Amino acid sequence: MSELLLVAGVFTAIAFAAAYFVFASFVYGAGYQPTPRRVVESMLTKADVGPNDVVYDLGAGTGAIVFRAARERGATVVGVEVEPLRIAILRFRRRFGGPRERVTIRWGNLFDLDFRPATVVAVFLWPAAMDRLKPLLEAQLRPGSRVVSHWHPVPGWEPVAQDVGNRVYLYRRP
Repeated sequence: MSELLLVAGVFTAIAFAAAYFVFASFVYGAGYQPTPRRVVESMLTKADVGPNDVVYDLGAGTGAIVFRAARERGATVVGVEVEPLRIAILRFRRRFGGPRERVTIRWGNLFDLDFRPATVVAVFLWPAAMDRLKPLLEAQLRPGSRVVSHWHPVPGWEPVAQDVGNRVYLYRRP
């Protein structure tokens, strides 16, 4: 009987952890959905990310954009995430597999950030978050900075390039 309780407890813990991982981010205003590799490649290519860039990945999730931008493009990257379990995953990946010297992981609310150091901002956020983010980007991004968004465009901005098939929008600050 105790073995059955142990198995049931382990199964319950795994089910809870999986549900938490997927649904906890709804509490913070955006659901978790991994960015597909083809979309990450499109975002990095459209934004022309290179070794002289400082990329802010807002809602970094488990690091699809963070680690590819640093490893394959040589960029300095700041991954920002609010959900604690994903922060642990990001920090683990940075420590044991990521280019540590070019990756910073920040746990916190993306609406409290200073965007002035960024040359590229990557986002895959819901429309309400995009509405809140827009005035911060307008106030803080330097001329020539790029914003690359997946799925949801920045309201009121005109993209300078897009990948219609992958729903990627590129904007350049005037």
